[in-house]
Amino acid sequence: MAQQYETLSQAHIDFIRKQKIFFVATAMSEGRINLSPKGIDTFNVISPERILWLNLSGSGNETATHLQFNKRMTIMFCAFEGKPLILRLYGSARVYHERDDFWKQNIHRFTKIAGSRQLIDLKIELVQTSCGFAVPLMEFKGDRNLLEPWAENKGVDGLQEYYHKKNSTSLDGHPTGIFDNNP
Repeated sequence: MAQQYETLSQAHIDFIRKQKIFFVATAMSEGRINLSPKGIDTFNVISPERILWLNLSGSGNETATHLQFNKRMTIMFCAFEGKPLILRLYGSARVYHERDDFWKQNIHRFTKIAGSRQLIDLKIELVQTSCGFAVPLMEFKGDRNLLEPWAENKGVDGLQEYYHKKNSTSLDGHPTGIFDNNP
């Protein structure tokens, strides 16, 4: 049932563009595995071999931490509507911050969203599809309009304070790299 591909096909890209949610998994060699749901319009297919996604502010910053120590990342999409399908992207990723030239050269690919925290650049090494027969059918009612007003209300200084408090160290005590003074 599962099929593997070296790159994304146009059918894969079309499927990705229709999805309202994706899941990101990362891990270091030891410690906790991170699995995070992501929504809003933050995913961008750059080519059949590469994607970018805009990582928004959150209560933790595990993905960025893990990628400093281990570049492996898996992204998963599930069809909750229509024809069943699970699509996974396996690859190696890098994190870029607002202070990086890469951010400045690529942030235009996304709608401006308050609370944008990092760009994640994934080089795809394997694409795998599977049936998704056991994934439930669910109806999309809309994005939650909570994160952006929260971030706008905090403002730049408030977000920086929040990042110092909640985003500068991972659950396992490692620096996240969100500030210049972290590795």
